[in-house]
Amino acid sequence: MMAARARVAVAPIDVRLFDDLDSVAADAGDALDRANQPSLYDRLDWLRLTRAHVLTAAPPIVARAAAGEERCWLFLDPQLHRRCGAYASWYTLAFAPVFACTSAMRVPLLVALAGALRGRFDTITLAPMPAAAAALVAEAFGGAGWRATIEDAAANWIAHTEGQDFAAYWDRRPSRLRNTVRRKIRAADLTVDILDRFDGASWDAYEAVYKESWKPAEGAPAFLRALAEQEGAAGTLRLGIARKQGRPVACQFWTVEQGVATIHKLAHIEAERADSPGTVLSEAMFHRVINIDRPAVVDFGTGDDPYKADWMDERRMLARVTLYDRGSIGGIARAARAALGRRLRQG
Repeated sequence: MMAARARVAVAPIDVRLFDDLDSVAADAGDALDRANQPSLYDRLDWLRLTRAHVLTAAPPIVARAAAGEERCWLFLDPQLHRRCGAYASWYTLAFAPVFACTSAMRVPLLVALAGALRGRFDTITLAPMPAAAAALVAEAFGGAGWRATIEDAAANWIAHTEGQDFAAYWDRRPSRLRNTVRRKIRAADLTVDILDRFDGASWDAYEAVYKESWKPAEGAPAFLRALAEQEGAAGTLRLGIARKQGRPVACQFWTVEQGVATIHKLAHIEAERADSPGTVLSEAMFHRVINIDRPAVVDFGTGDDPYKADWMDERRMLARVTLYDRGSIGGIARAARAALGRRLRQG
C-alpha cells in the first residue's frame, strides 16, 4: 500500500493596498526597518525621505501580501491613464519587491499581489531592477494574468573586493590609472577628509562643489542632505572632501553596510579639472573603505561612464520590467503597441 503523502498547511494569503506610509509602518511592525532589510532602498526610512522630498505629488500605492508571518510588499507610484511605476526616483539605484519571507514563498506572495492589482492598472513599469528580481516579478505576474517584458534599463558597475586589502585591489587596476593617480597626488597638493558622521560644514562644502561642477542642478538637495544625516547617525556614511589650499574642489558621498560600499554621488569643480581632484579623491576613498570597512563589493551605482571601467571589475545590466494587464483593453492595446515598436526597431 502506498504511504499517504503528508500535507503541509499553508496559511491563506491576505492582500491589502495602502496609500500612506504610516499605515504601512503600522501594519509591518519592524519588518521594513534597517535591522531587517539589508538594502537601503527597501526600507521605510528611504521611502519616507523619497515621499517627503522627491515624489511629493501623489501618495504611493503599496501592495502587501501576507501568509502568516511571511510577507511581501510592492511600492508603486500611480500615474495618469491607468499607468503605474516603481516608487523610485533618480536616487534609487536598485528597485525590487521587498520580502520578509522564505524563498519558497516569494512567488506565491507576488502572484497574490499581481492578482490584486489587475483591473486597477493597465500597465506597471518597474525599474531599475536587478536581473534576479526582474525574472521573479515576470514569472509571478505572468502567472497571474499579466504580460511581462524585460528590457535593459541602466548599466551598473561593481568591483569585487571580498577578502582583499587596497593593495590587492589597486594591483588589478589598469596601469594608466595607477600612473595618473601617482602623478596627480604629487602635483595637485590636495588635502582629503573622509567623514563617517554627518557634519554641517562639510555638507556645505559638498554642496558648494556640486554647484560648481559639470553636473546639472541637483534635483532634490534636501533629500540628499536628509539622507546624509540619517546615514551619518547610523554610521554608514562616508563623505569625502578634497581641498586645495583650503578650498573644497571635489566631493564624494558613499554609504557602507552589509558588505556593500555604494557610491551615490561624486563631483569636482570643473575649473580644477586639470589637477584631477576627483580621481585623487577616489583613490583616497577606495583606500579608506577597502582597508577599514572591508566590503565584499563596491557598487558604482547606475550609469555607463567610460571611466568606471578602470575602477570596477564587472558591468551588469539593470532591467526595466513592463507589465500589461491581459484582462483590460488598455493593457492589451499597450502591449500590442509595444510589441509593434520593438519589431520596427529590430527591422
